[in-house]
This record gives sequence, C-alpha cells and structure tokens, in this order.
Amino acid sequence: LPIKKKPRTFYSAEQLEELERMFQEDHYPDNEKRREIAAVVGVTPQRILVWFQNRRAKWRKLQKAIKGNRKYPASSA
Repeated sequence: LPIKKKPRTFYSAEQLEELERMFQEDHYPDNEKRREIAAVVGVTPQRILVWFQNRRAKWRKLQKAIKGNRKYPASSA
C-alpha cells in the first residue's frame, strides 16, 4: 500500500508574518500555544507543529553558517 502524503500547506504573507513573529517569541511552543497560534493563523495545530520543526531546522542551519563564517574569515587580498 502506498503511503498517502498530506498535501502541501501554502501560507499567505500575513500567516507567515504571524508565524515568524511567534517564532521570535518562542522557538518551542507547547501544545496549548500551538492551538492558539493555529486559531490565529487558520490552520491545524499539526501544521503549526510541522512549520515550527521546519523553521527550527532552518534557524539551526543559519546559525551553523554564521559560526562557519567566523571560523574562516574572508581574506583581505
């Protein structure tokens, strides 16, 4: 049996703005906070959970890149 994937969720600019604002406040919202965010944004709490997981991964990748640049500064030739 093939596994059914959930359809991709597309967020509007306003939804993304709200999600980013919430991410700045807390990178790990609890269940209650996810439900509140879901009500404001207009998607399910499960979609909020996945969005935050993906956003944290993006944030960690960015932090790693910033640390990498400090370790090997560009030469001034």
